[in-house]
Amino acid sequence: MNDYNFDQIINRRGTYSIKWDLFGEEVLPLWVADMDFASPDVILNEIRTRLDHPIFGYQNRNPEVLDVICKWVDDHYQWRINPEDILLLPGVVTGFNWVANIFTGDGQSIIFQTPVYHPFYKVSGNNHFDQITVPLKNTSRGYQIDYDEFHDRIRDDTRVFILCNPHNPVGKVFKRKELEKLAEICLAHGILICSDEIHCDLIFPGHTHIPIASISREIAQNSITLMAPSKTFNIPGLHFSFAVIQNESIRERLKGSRNDVIGIPNILAQSAAKAAYKFGGDWLEELLKYLVGNRQFVDDFIRERMPELSLFSPEGMYLAWLDCSNMPIKISPFEFFLENAKVALNDGKIFGEGYEMFARLNFGCPRSILEEALVKMEAALQKVR
Repeated sequence: MNDYNFDQIINRRGTYSIKWDLFGEEVLPLWVADMDFASPDVILNEIRTRLDHPIFGYQNRNPEVLDVICKWVDDHYQWRINPEDILLLPGVVTGFNWVANIFTGDGQSIIFQTPVYHPFYKVSGNNHFDQITVPLKNTSRGYQIDYDEFHDRIRDDTRVFILCNPHNPVGKVFKRKELEKLAEICLAHGILICSDEIHCDLIFPGHTHIPIASISREIAQNSITLMAPSKTFNIPGLHFSFAVIQNESIRERLKGSRNDVIGIPNILAQSAAKAAYKFGGDWLEELLKYLVGNRQFVDDFIRERMPELSLFSPEGMYLAWLDCSNMPIKISPFEFFLENAKVALNDGKIFGEGYEMFARLNFGCPRSILEEALVKMEAALQKVR
């Protein structure tokens, strides 16, 4: 058994880290979705080995990378894909913008569920078409889909549904029946499904990630699935992701539209991805155990010491979606905790209209940092009670 030290504190200040350098030295950052854990040694060693070769010329797709992706997907999701189904991309955000641009025209529309990862809102502006948003219902059982509302908001010109699964920021892992119903609606209306599944490997016990395209051949032929090792193995700065497209005509249409606009991941990114998917399974298993502990720590702390806040325990990811609407404050919780606790969270308003009194907290860090931040938040809240 390898001894992975997730309690180790690694100083990231002064490394041009967006997470640690944006708000200054006094602030503890629990916001942007990268973790504060060292990436697995198997990845670092693979990169070092590649660095021993002194030439870094233009790189084609590494067939070994494609093979290990296929094996990872099969082993973890029982989803059989082939190397030719895969297009390599420099990022998932790049991927869903690319898909929307190719399959949606001016004056047409895309649709997605809210609250949601804020780059979703920029897709329409980047590509000059309309967006339709459908709120998930905040219920006593967590966030649920209103299928009637989803169906009713679809327009005749709606071309792409961008699914987020696991759903960021609420931490929902969609069940098979939920995915089947969404896919059924999309198939009936001729809407292409583009599924952002970047957090798919970070699923907690009692829940199962199901790639929507794995449900049936019919759904696979109407789907583009975006995945990446970046969140899983804490390598987002290497910019590696991939699209699984089992419909040949859709895949060829995307390949034909590259035109030097959409590149492929660089040499080191491909080396890292190969090592991650080939050798990173043990590290991920231990990471998930640690994150389960952190999730429980957040749940218990908020319930016992900050009852003004509430959350549904996330089913996946390392992000907690905090409802702060019962806090006795006149500013957003993001501003309040930044100014009074020196803790940076994600501002709820970036995830959609109506979420101004929410905040997203990243618990992918050593527990001592997490505890320090929560204690600071509690002390700030105590002063306004």
